[in-house]
Amino acid sequence: MRTISKQSPGALLALVLLGASGCAMTFDATHLGVPATMASAASAPAEGERFELTSRATYGFWGVIKFKEPSLQNALASQLVGGQGVADLKISVRSNFTDVLLTILTVGIVVPRSVTFEGVVLRQ
Repeated sequence: MRTISKQSPGALLALVLLGASGCAMTFDATHLGVPATMASAASAPAEGERFELTSRATYGFWGVIKFKEPSLQNALASQLVGGQGVADLKISVRSNFTDVLLTILTVGIVVPRSVTFEGVVLRQ
C-alpha cells in the first residue's frame, strides 16, 4: 500500500516567496545629489550630454544572495561632475549568452546580470 505525504501549505508558500525575491534590484536616486527623472516632457526633450554605462551584478544560489550589485551613484559619479541633473534615466537589466551559460554550468550557484544605465546629464 502506498502512502502519499501531504506538503504543508506554509512550506510551499515559503518556496514561492523565496523564488520571487531572487535577483531583485533596487535603485535609489535620492542619494545622487542632483535631481533625477525617468522621463522628460515630450514637448521639451532633455538637452545635454547623453551617457550609457554598463555594470555587472552577480548573485548566488539562484538569486538569493547578492555578491555584487551595481550602484547608481558610483556609476553616474563621473557623469555628474558639473551637472545640474539627470533626465531620461533608463535602467536595463539583461542576461547575455555568457551570463546564461555560466548560470547553467554552475547550476544557479552563480547568476550574473548586465545592468545598463542610459540618460542625459543636464548642464547649467
